[in-house]
Amino acid sequence: MQNGKTLILSGMGLNCEKETAYACERSGASKVDIVHTLRFLNGEIQLGEYSFLIFIGGFLDGDYLGSARVGANRFKFCSSQKMDLQDELNRFVKAGKLVLGICNGFQLLVKLGLLPEERLAFKQQTVSLTQNQRGIFENRWVHLAVNPKNTNVFTRGIEKMYLPVRHGEGRIVVTAKDTTEKIISENLIAMSYADIEGVPTAAYPDNPNGSWQNVAALSNKKGNILGLMPHPEAYNHYTNHPHWTRLRFAEEDGEGLQIFKNAYDYLDQHN
Repeated sequence: MQNGKTLILSGMGLNCEKETAYACERSGASKVDIVHTLRFLNGEIQLGEYSFLIFIGGFLDGDYLGSARVGANRFKFCSSQKMDLQDELNRFVKAGKLVLGICNGFQLLVKLGLLPEERLAFKQQTVSLTQNQRGIFENRWVHLAVNPKNTNVFTRGIEKMYLPVRHGEGRIVVTAKDTTEKIISENLIAMSYADIEGVPTAAYPDNPNGSWQNVAALSNKKGNILGLMPHPEAYNHYTNHPHWTRLRFAEEDGEGLQIFKNAYDYLDQHN
């Protein structure tokens, strides 16, 4: 594969770079670079050289002022002071390249306005991820139902998944009626929290945070941006499964890798 060069931004409290890099390499990436976020924001990295940008999970800036809020403000500042980040990211997305935001990365995407609007505009956000309904940090495995009407690259061919969540601020809230209408009419909900049968549910603990419309993942309309609260990189091998000693697994790879495999299959076909 010649077109799977991947950029993973790390540092300042983010902590899933090694697992994410492994998932990418295992799934077909031609090259994976882990780069400190400040190097990226200082203009030391040429985004155009990459075809896949990943914002990973963790606790960016300690989640001060709310998850990814400080990080989003830093992106806005650097865009105006050091580089035209807004135009660079918009060109990246418009070219059909891929953006994945996992957990804290999802929180950053919505606070930058890149989801669900599809364009980085640094304007008043219409969607946010805020404190879990029960006010506690959730560290558990969840069942996920994939929306068959959503056309994003990452979940193609997947009907349901079982992945871990690790978050204190994973509840999707929407502030504007026109945004709720947009998300529903354009089928931007990519995955929903579900019960063991795969039926979307608001019941706790199947839905661990009380998210609006049971949302676990959102995409843009074009389908090349995905933000999700569960951690696909954390289920990269069958031994990651909480019941791996009791169950029989058909293959070594964990099912979270399918999200990354779909990404590289797409890049292989479209570049």
